[in-house]
Amino acid sequence: MSASDGLFWLLVFISSLTSLLTAIAGAGGGAVLIAILALVLPAQAIIPVHGVVQMGSNIGRAILAWRYINWFTVAWFVPFGLLGTYVGSLLLVQLPASILQLCIALFLLYLTWGPKLPQLVLGRAGLATGGLITGFISLFVGASGPVVAAFIKSRFNERMTTVATFAATMSMQHAPKALVFGLAGFIFKDWLALIFAMMVAGFVGTWVGLNWLKRISNHRFNQIFSWVITLLALRLLWVAFETLIPTLAGITA
Repeated sequence: MSASDGLFWLLVFISSLTSLLTAIAGAGGGAVLIAILALVLPAQAIIPVHGVVQMGSNIGRAILAWRYINWFTVAWFVPFGLLGTYVGSLLLVQLPASILQLCIALFLLYLTWGPKLPQLVLGRAGLATGGLITGFISLFVGASGPVVAAFIKSRFNERMTTVATFAATMSMQHAPKALVFGLAGFIFKDWLALIFAMMVAGFVGTWVGLNWLKRISNHRFNQIFSWVITLLALRLLWVAFETLIPTLAGITA
């Protein structure tokens, strides 16, 4: 990595803070982290580095909260998530990110503020479909975590179960990214020091965040979660429209 020592340690510190955010709020840390990485890393490194760091962060959170994981959800969600990632790898550069961002933002707002999903959607078929869709989009937008978190949150009212199950599913969803981008030619060895340091810092942030999470009520967690997801959705809408409006203006001109 060619970044200065100051930038190196700043990213390590930010990794700790974003992991803490996800542990407390249930989501959001990955989206914040990728937005920051996009400002300082080369374009070809953003999603691969983010994916591996997030994999480590989620594995740490799953280990620390393993007692609360709902394995039924993981068992149905993850395999189809891997399938979605494989399908996405076949179309790695063929879909407009702005359309995906717009759809994701609207879906997040629906999951957060819309009517409760029907039981059919929350069953096996719904979990399989949710895994397929989120695995597919993860390669295009990097931080698919808010969609997964909102989907899992719609199944549970208990904060520790939500956070632990989300961590377990995302651990396995981020794992294939390293393979996909490695096969595509990304040289991970140039970034190993930064990735390892960010993963260690992320584990520390997760440990602190989970201890805070245990001290708040489910009601307070639900409030924090809803507003974090809403802010992320609004940011996605802003980014999508920044791209779409000039494009549509050019078409109609």
